[in-house]
Amino acid sequence: METKDYLKYIVDEIHTVVVATVDDSRQPVTAAIDMMDYDENGLCFLTAKGKGFYDRLKKREYMALTGMKGEDTMSCVAVSVRGKVKEVGAALLPRLFLKNPYMNEIYPTAESQKALTVFQLYEGSGEWFDLSKKPIERASFTFGGAETKNDGYFITDACIGCRACEAVCPQSCIDFAGTPAVIRQENCLHCGNCMSVCPQNAVVREV
Repeated sequence: METKDYLKYIVDEIHTVVVATVDDSRQPVTAAIDMMDYDENGLCFLTAKGKGFYDRLKKREYMALTGMKGEDTMSCVAVSVRGKVKEVGAALLPRLFLKNPYMNEIYPTAESQKALTVFQLYEGSGEWFDLSKKPIERASFTFGGAETKNDGYFITDACIGCRACEAVCPQSCIDFAGTPAVIRQENCLHCGNCMSVCPQNAVVREV
């Protein structure tokens, strides 16, 4: 999947996500927000200018979100994104109302809609996590010029191929075809078991 596919999934398949911002006391605050549109530049959503959520977005210009879809844990897909936000104003409101017509029931008149403004999550990174597959599927993505980071667990040249980590890997995602062994990042749970049992300290965590 490409970055645009992940953003489309958030908007069209999940839609309502939990968003985290930070208040003036530097404490996290969460809210349920609808992601209403996407393009190659990121995600768009709206809020009322009188809300505390609006104030936190303006002051910090940063947020994180997580959305999930599935009937239960083992059929669940989760997508998380964090990054920079900016207010883009009311010009996009007609487009968001057209794509999300239920908003006309919440703000039914042009006068009431004057309270609203649109924000864009325009630069950030995200992670896709699919528990419905065996082994699990994990993928990372970025947009808006955000730096790509290789986080997770990696096996260094100190590996001697002893396979001590094999028994403790819950997803059996370590490839022992060569030395050093290789962790398949797309299937890794990031549990850290491999690092804790390696007798050579050959496993490192990058964040």
